[in-house]
Amino acid sequence: MATFVDFINTLGLLHLTVGNVVMILVGLTLVYLAIRYEMEPLLLLPIGITAVLVNLPLSHVANWPVAVNLPENVSDSIFKTIAYMSEHYGEPGLFDLIYYLLIKTEVVPLLIFFGLGAMTDFGPMIADPKTALLGAAAQIGVFVAMLTALALGFNLHQAASIGIIGGADGPTTIYLTTKLAPEILAATAVAAYSYMSLVPLIQPPIIKALTSPEERKIRMEQLRPVSKREKILFPIISMIVIGLLVPSAAPLIGMLMIGNLFRESGVVERLSKAAQEELMNIVTIFLGLGVGSTMRAESFLTAQTLMILGLGVVAFASATAGGVFFGKIMMKLSGGRINPMIGAAGVSAVPMSARVVQRIAREEDPGNFILMHAMGPNVAGVIGTAVVAGVFLALLG
Repeated sequence: MATFVDFINTLGLLHLTVGNVVMILVGLTLVYLAIRYEMEPLLLLPIGITAVLVNLPLSHVANWPVAVNLPENVSDSIFKTIAYMSEHYGEPGLFDLIYYLLIKTEVVPLLIFFGLGAMTDFGPMIADPKTALLGAAAQIGVFVAMLTALALGFNLHQAASIGIIGGADGPTTIYLTTKLAPEILAATAVAAYSYMSLVPLIQPPIIKALTSPEERKIRMEQLRPVSKREKILFPIISMIVIGLLVPSAAPLIGMLMIGNLFRESGVVERLSKAAQEELMNIVTIFLGLGVGSTMRAESFLTAQTLMILGLGVVAFASATAGGVFFGKIMMKLSGGRINPMIGAAGVSAVPMSARVVQRIAREEDPGNFILMHAMGPNVAGVIGTAVVAGVFLALLG
């Protein structure tokens, strides 16, 4: 009889809480959106299904808490951290190791940037450098969301992590949040990737509200050809200059530019292809599993999470508006030669934002082709968000 009772007590069903049920439903919702509507499926699918798994009671796939105030003599070493966590919280589950070894140590976010660099063509921005200003202008969304978060009672570290959602750059959001506010990592990551997938729904109403049909019809001159020498020098110079000015951004910018140099050099095509495909696929899997493992009922189901999801919309909307407003200024200064809509592509959701701008332009004028012009601010936004993250780390880290 005692053995039977012990067996019954091992049934996870008896330990299932309302919070677990809610999070399982949340995870299944993310899986549904990824499969049915293809909303950022490469990340929302692993995040969602992992959220289901870690909320199954007694599964022991994630035994350690995500945010722990470690002693100073422990936090400076991953090996000491693992030993400390094992001593105080028991043997690690699979997802504990993935999170602490690959996410918290920044390995996966940095490798994601390496792969992104190998996949990115900075040619449109090099051809028309002034469009980089639109990528910078779109970063206003980061500060609007940050200040709003502070007003709602979040501390400065949390507010900075929430604000960076406005950059529409998932790896940067994860990188910064892991360093400044790991307790809200799940919420910021889900918000960043969910709203990135919703860019085609979020941006058009804002763009149309801030521009006239005549402005949306503006055609832009064809971009000049960019030489191979320029494409090779750009990542080298960018890495050195930004690394010297904002050292805290050097890991992100450095990995992005190294990956881009692999792409543009033309002499390591095999390595470049591996970075774009095999490596990117592997680290994307670990990123999704690691983030999904933080979506546990006890830490995710809070009022803070709902506010973060709401602030994500504020961040994206204000970033889009900031880019369009600066685009209108540039339109005036250029005598009407710049279509202000390309400013909306300043958020670093590459290439989705640029495609949204192109689609709206063709709705007004089927012969208008401004995709490559929009790609300039789009790739500039990736650099801009990484630099802002570096500034936050320098000031708050």
